[in-house]
Amino acid sequence: MDVKSKIGIRIKELREQKNMSQKDLAYSADLDRSYIASVENGQRNISIVNIEKVSTALGVTLKEFFNNGKFDNNSTGS
Repeated sequence: MDVKSKIGIRIKELREQKNMSQKDLAYSADLDRSYIASVENGQRNISIVNIEKVSTALGVTLKEFFNNGKFDNNSTGS
């Protein structure tokens, strides 16, 4: 699995845990809903700046965002 897919899955997991819609997350992170959707689907390469916006909107630190088994290995699978 490539890193874009891993990040998208992680965002979706955290968003669903917070019972947020993509629209709610987009509004809170000051991003477009279609951008959030494409990131969650692994279709878009999200910048670290936008990862920080998303993690803040989800109420988690960057450390908490990446503290997940999906990011344990160094291989991105590109």
